[in-house]
Amino acid sequence: QVYIVESGGGLVHPGGSLRLSCAASGINFRLYAMDWYRQAAGKQRELVASISSSGTTNYTGSVKGRFTISRDNVRNTVSLQMNSLKPEDTAIYYCHTRARARDFWGRGTQVAVSS
Repeated sequence: QVYIVESGGGLVHPGGSLRLSCAASGINFRLYAMDWYRQAAGKQRELVASISSSGTTNYTGSVKGRFTISRDNVRNTVSLQMNSLKPEDTAIYYCHTRARARDFWGRGTQVAVSS
């Protein structure tokens, strides 16, 4: 059984920081790319950041320079460090991987950026 569990969301003021974590089990974690998506109210889910099995990272344009994705292949975790947060970053953030030809998602963690 594959489990994907996110943590670390919350309410933060504009300009603040949050660190999201995602723990994965049931897969050979080090073999698979890991992604963070987000979905704001009334909008489609979008890819925010991804990290390959070898550690190559990619970001959507709106978060470049502010967000950093990283992985720990010993603890089977992937993190998203979010700095200089803006109100438009408000969304539910989901951890995702595609393994064994299937997509696996966590339940999401809410991030709210508001003064």
